Amino acid sequence: MKKNILLLGLLLFSTIGFSQDWKLDFKEAQKNSAEKELPIILVFQGSDWCAPCIKLDRNIWCSDEFKNYAKDHFVMLQADFPKRSKNALPEEQQEKNNKLAEKYNPNGYFPFVVILDQDGKVLGQTGYKNMSPKEYIAHLNSFLK
Repeated sequence: MKKNILLLGLLLFSTIGFSQDWKLDFKEAQKNSAEKELPIILVFQGSDWCAPCIKLDRNIWCSDEFKNYAKDHFVMLQADFPKRSKNALPEEQQEKNNKLAEKYNPNGYFPFVVILDQDGKVLGQTGYKNMSPKEYIAHLNSFLK
């Protein structure tokens, strides 16, 4: 019962909190990337403790301008690392995120944004920038040229 409530809470949190079509599984993101021929934007964040992560989410990821652009240009993949026990991820999801961090964020930077091709090759990396959504989109696209 507790597991079901936790999963429901996680689903509601990810739907309401991020308002973005976030993938939570790397293989699913790769498949989607290959089918649509789009780059993957892998975001490492601490959704309940990292102030720059929260700003990036609020100012960029949740903006209508970014969401409208991203749906046709990026596959969004999230690796969240919450600290509060009430926001703890299911163990299976935490393991997936840990594996992604080992490979793509070994230094543990937050927020950390990695731009990948469909094979998982790193095309670029960045973090929080105090930019408008339009400027951030151009910043992400600069790694694709």
